[in-house]
Amino acid sequence: MSIIDNIEWRISEMPVDYVFAVQEMENRVAQINSGDALELIWLLEHPSIYTAGSSARYEDLLEPDRFPVHHTGRGGQFTYHGPGQRIVYVMLDLNQRGRDVRGFVLDLENWVIATLAQFNVKGERRADRIGIWVTEDAGVADTSPHEDKIAAIGIRIRRWITYHGLALNVEPNLGHFTGIVPCGIDRQRFGVTSLVNLGLPVSMTDVDVALMETFEAAFQQPKQNTA
Repeated sequence: MSIIDNIEWRISEMPVDYVFAVQEMENRVAQINSGDALELIWLLEHPSIYTAGSSARYEDLLEPDRFPVHHTGRGGQFTYHGPGQRIVYVMLDLNQRGRDVRGFVLDLENWVIATLAQFNVKGERRADRIGIWVTEDAGVADTSPHEDKIAAIGIRIRRWITYHGLALNVEPNLGHFTGIVPCGIDRQRFGVTSLVNLGLPVSMTDVDVALMETFEAAFQQPKQNTA
């Protein structure tokens, strides 16, 4: 049986309140742990909000009154969530997948890269920076290409069950990222972009289809932990 057949996929058509979504994820993690629910991939959007991960620095919150700020238990620093951004919450049982946290993050990265490839976008990981990046040619002689972040990754794990996940920029208002130093990156050297900003007329539905088509190859088959 395909790995995707054993996982529930949920798509929320209307924006979902961030605090409500976190509570829903925590409830689902408990249900997965008790064997009362399937693993879940939840695709949604949030109303505009800044979230602070476990490594967030207050000085990176440049405009604290611009949007609500929520401190969350996921890894990472400050990020923006809002309309036009595909949020992908991933609740998978690592007890059945080898209890390999680094491997799970690698799978998430591979998933985003494969999804972007569906739109002929080359996504890349960086050893010194979290998330997925695209390189844009500056178009000027003797000027280095510019790197922009297109997807953020931040996870949390409870009883070896994952939650939170990733945020892929489809068509958010990129100006909203100026209220923070997103994920602690130096804005003089790096920026933030989206599929539409790259000139691609991609809809949220297009992205959802690509995510579903590339999921199984990125995560392969589940395996029992032998530790």
